[in-house]
Amino acid sequence: MHTVNYRTAGPDDIAACIVIRGQTRENAISEAGLNELGITRESWAQSVREGELPGVAAEADGRIVGYCFGDAQSGEIVVLALLPDFENMGVGKALLTKAMEALRDLGHRRLFLGCNSDPAVRSHGFYRYLGWQPVGQTDKYGDEMLEYTFAD
Repeated sequence: MHTVNYRTAGPDDIAACIVIRGQTRENAISEAGLNELGITRESWAQSVREGELPGVAAEADGRIVGYCFGDAQSGEIVVLALLPDFENMGVGKALLTKAMEALRDLGHRRLFLGCNSDPAVRSHGFYRYLGWQPVGQTDKYGDEMLEYTFAD
């Protein structure tokens, strides 16, 4: 059993985050694939440095094993990624919850994200189980848009 600790993600974590993004079980994207989308180590780190992408990192055994970032301006959960060995341990839920709280602290009452619309994909049920609701739209990648509205 791994002990997992959570902390605010910083610009120096981005290289590890990009590696993890390519190692996720579903929806893995390589560094080259991210670069094609305009996401580079430098651009991502700069966005974190400037406070545009607040994030949370999960660490175990001295290394980052997962992370979640949100968009400070829009309230979008931009990415949640986790190494397969850390699935089904509550790490993804904890990362998402902490990122949601960070966006809430910035004044957001409604958050949104894009999620695969295929019920066979893990994320489909994961977000719904945690209270996210479909809004009846898709994003530019063809993903179903979900929203979460805080109760208070």
